Amino acid sequence: MEENVKLTKLAKCAGCGAKVGAGVLAQLLEGIQVHKDPNLLVGFDKSDDASVYKVSDELALVQTLDFFPPIADDPYTFGQIAATNALSDIYAMGGDPKLALNIMCVPEDMPKDTVHQILRGGYEKVYEAGALITGGHSIFDDEPKYGLSVTGFVHPDRILTNSGAKEGDVLLLTKPIGIGILTSAMKADLCSKESTELAMRLMTTLNKNGRDAMVKYRVHACTDVTGFALMGHLLEMAQGSDLRAEVEVSAVDLIPEALEFARMGVLPAGMYRNRTFAEQWVDAGQTEIAVQDMLYDPQTSGGLLMAVDPADADALLAELKGTVPSAQRVGVMRRYEGGARIVLH
Repeated sequence: MEENVKLTKLAKCAGCGAKVGAGVLAQLLEGIQVHKDPNLLVGFDKSDDASVYKVSDELALVQTLDFFPPIADDPYTFGQIAATNALSDIYAMGGDPKLALNIMCVPEDMPKDTVHQILRGGYEKVYEAGALITGGHSIFDDEPKYGLSVTGFVHPDRILTNSGAKEGDVLLLTKPIGIGILTSAMKADLCSKESTELAMRLMTTLNKNGRDAMVKYRVHACTDVTGFALMGHLLEMAQGSDLRAEVEVSAVDLIPEALEFARMGVLPAGMYRNRTFAEQWVDAGQTEIAVQDMLYDPQTSGGLLMAVDPADADALLAELKGTVPSAQRVGVMRRYEGGARIVLH
């Protein structure tokens, strides 16, 4: 293998765009018997970001696993992105990551330095999070993949799920939308240097600051916005909480060049899967089609979506500003009275 091979050319799908669609995933899990354990507070029968197991009245373990094919050609950057994305599931549950294990697939002829740089990128992000990598597992595969299994700690009474939102809660978001579209444009060598650098910066920014801020306030539900896009993850929150989400589209921070590409039809395959899964529950109103496409765009290492008590929303938003890539107040949760679960204004 040539030393200057582009990693993304070895992948059929990039980043979280490689995820099995939410609708297909539900079908694959259907009928699997779920065993009960009173200490298992959150399991795979829920659509949450990680599992939670109660160890004592003061401690619960939060566990997740996430990996994907290259979304960046630079191996060090790819390692950083994959690790940042995996750690995000712990933050979304209100947890503090502590231990991580590598999971890696590499072609037999991949240069050793390339593998080393992927691992180094992952290690440095884990250490930035205040956690430790303690081992892992690797196999040979024609398509490279990398990620982490992460274990974190959380107080059993302070777990944040994606199904605890309450009527009147304000929706806050911590990163802009459009990463999936930009990475699709990158693979076609269409993306500008500025937007490419922005995408890499966003995908390697830990959600640690968002988590550290939100645990000080009355946040009732949280999820990170990744492969199922803003609409898919918000739909899970609305359904799980039995509420309706009203989104102020003009308040959502859409990456400008990504919107340009959406208008040109440069869209990832994952966008179509997300739309197929969620659009039957979305009242898009007069929202422009390209903007809708962005709301269905799969994000890799996206931001946190929080449902916060309206009395705390302004204070939390103020604390998030300057500490997260893009602090946005994007909507509100309302009583559900049938019909659409998400309404776009």
